[in-house]
Amino acid sequence: MPAYTAPTKDIQFLLHDVLKISESSVAGFADLDRDTTGAIIDEAGKLASDVLAPLNATGDAEGCRLENGVVSTPTGFKEAFAAMKDGGWNGLDLPEEFGGQGLPYLMGTAVGEVFVSANMAFNMYQGLTHGAIGAILAHGSDQQKATYLPKMVSLDWTGTMNLTEPHCGTDLGLIRTKAEPQADGSYKITGQKIFISAGDHDLAENIIHLVLAKAPGGGEGTRGISLFIVPKFLVKDDGSLGARNAVAPGKIEEKMGIHGNATCVMNYDGATGYLVGELHKGMRNMFTMMNEARLGVGLQGYAVAEAAYQASLAYAKDRLQGRAVTGAANPEGPADPLIVHPDIRRALMDQKSFVEGARALTYWGAELIDRSHRQGDAAADGMISLLTPVIKGFLTDKGFDSTVQAQQIFGGHGYIEEWGMSQFVRDARIAMIYEGANGVQALDLVGRKLALDGGKHFMAFLDMVKGFLKENADHEGMQQGFLEPLKTASKNLQAAAMFFMQNGMKTPNAALAGSTDFLHLFGHVALGLMWAKMARASFDALAAGTADEGFYRTKIATGRYYMARQLPAAALHLARIESGAEPVMALPAEAF
Repeated sequence: MPAYTAPTKDIQFLLHDVLKISESSVAGFADLDRDTTGAIIDEAGKLASDVLAPLNATGDAEGCRLENGVVSTPTGFKEAFAAMKDGGWNGLDLPEEFGGQGLPYLMGTAVGEVFVSANMAFNMYQGLTHGAIGAILAHGSDQQKATYLPKMVSLDWTGTMNLTEPHCGTDLGLIRTKAEPQADGSYKITGQKIFISAGDHDLAENIIHLVLAKAPGGGEGTRGISLFIVPKFLVKDDGSLGARNAVAPGKIEEKMGIHGNATCVMNYDGATGYLVGELHKGMRNMFTMMNEARLGVGLQGYAVAEAAYQASLAYAKDRLQGRAVTGAANPEGPADPLIVHPDIRRALMDQKSFVEGARALTYWGAELIDRSHRQGDAAADGMISLLTPVIKGFLTDKGFDSTVQAQQIFGGHGYIEEWGMSQFVRDARIAMIYEGANGVQALDLVGRKLALDGGKHFMAFLDMVKGFLKENADHEGMQQGFLEPLKTASKNLQAAAMFFMQNGMKTPNAALAGSTDFLHLFGHVALGLMWAKMARASFDALAAGTADEGFYRTKIATGRYYMARQLPAAALHLARIESGAEPVMALPAEAF
């Protein structure tokens, strides 16, 4: 089965050569020198390689079981969860007052990547807990924070987020789960939720469900929705566990992938719940942490692709097949390794250039979240709000494509389960769907985020690109394959936005029909900017003198590949956008 090694050198390069975090003014960043971040990533890498990755195939093959109302996780998951808990990994970037270590969100992101690459399904138990903690931190009362957060930060208890119901997914205004107020200030929650990741399991002694439900007097649609804490076991005043609440898993969903995570149908039969934040403000409260949640899903897109890439690279170097057209590369053997063939190199370079560019974009996004939360930086908050649908949508679309390319390198073996490549494809697929399907991300980008605050954040992004081009105009190395492709692609992005401005109001379908193309166009330009920044950092390192010259030259060559072979897709997406709505909407529904 595939092995996994944390890409520590790449992570350190981004943190210190590109983002230069130890020189940053953001609170907490100055303490993150190379030795500190290196030690954290190394330890996370050991846990990932030695404990989590070996369980990835086990979780996929065994899945979770629901018997007599009890959910059992795959073999080895309990021990791995104990190791995660004992290492304090869940609290790495959570407040110290609740037992966390208080490090920046960026470090939690870097560590999260390593865990997702090793075992995405397993990491979701911790990841969903992290999201629930964020919602309680933002909107819970002091008593709720004191009651639930220390146990959740330590992973004694885990958390979930319950939104979707059988008849509604994205359109949450249609939910039917009811919340009836009680004399003691609590509520009785009744209804059914589906697709609840980590909805029930045997890894923690309690599960804290965050549930959207409709309380009386809120009106129709999303205006009537409130957010409630509904524990699996009620919590007594002294913090100990009380009676089992009236919430239970009805079934475990049979899914395409992430079999090791218990995705449950959850039944609420008059369960005791406690209001979080203001009544009828549940949508706002639940989505407070959505930038972080969706960035985390974008991370899943490239993190699984990283693991698949590592496996396909190892196979391409080892598998003997055919001869190089320029002459035998392995004359003593019966054939040459796959990696000598140009089309295999293309597939590997597609994966490598995507994963490394996606990592850079995600880490920049995490740094923007830290700037927003730790410094109250409104510009950073606006920029990450703009970029969030791009990070979530583009990185998961391309991440899935990348796992398919990795599988393809294995040929027939890639289609056989014992080689493990099928699991990467199946696991990566969900990231395109949950936390807002990618079509919805595209609509959000074009319909809301593009015009956010009068469009100033989009203009700030374009100005950032223009500023970078101007600053590097006289740099000889950057002139060779970086500046001109980025300039051309950014003009394509600007032209696409202009098309929407000129046509969107009078012909709304013209904008909506081009929304996914715009998301991908924006994604390519964002990765182009990231590669240009990584190239400049690499040139600077070479100029300053380095003992690792090969690493930096590889970065530059990989960046040039992206600019030459991937970034030109921006022109294709622009052409599709400018074709308008007519080709998309030409057929009446009955003609399909």
